[in-house]
Amino acid sequence: MNNAIAGGIAGLLATVPMTVAMELMHDQLPPQEQYPLPPREITEKISEEAGVDDDMSETQHRLATVAAHFSYGSACGAVYGFAAPALPGPPIARGVAFGLAVWTTSYLGVLPSLGILRPAQQHPKRRNALMLAAHVIWGVATGVIVEALINDE
Repeated sequence: MNNAIAGGIAGLLATVPMTVAMELMHDQLPPQEQYPLPPREITEKISEEAGVDDDMSETQHRLATVAAHFSYGSACGAVYGFAAPALPGPPIARGVAFGLAVWTTSYLGVLPSLGILRPAQQHPKRRNALMLAAHVIWGVATGVIVEALINDE
């Protein structure tokens, strides 16, 4: 199997435990920090900018959020799959490092620079810890699944 395809599949599948963990941890935050998680915030911002936000029902907002979140997980997984053979260390360590790199690039770089999301420094520490943990979970799962798919041949 092509490494990028294996990575895309792994990233998609790894988004499941990541999302479950995000929801469970979100429920544990203090009420004032329980505003929408980043996938929802990002989707809302993009739908507002596209001028379709007011035309979308709550169900459509949820579906768009899930579709965007899993698509991003899959796309990042494809990049990981492509890069994995060149990365040092065992699959779990590579996955964790890559997951943290995705968080760093997204939440400290790309999303703030595009005006889609406030930078991580402007969010409460507990929310950042939640998102870092979620990306570690995604990275572990992605690293393990890519390794299994590539070595299954």
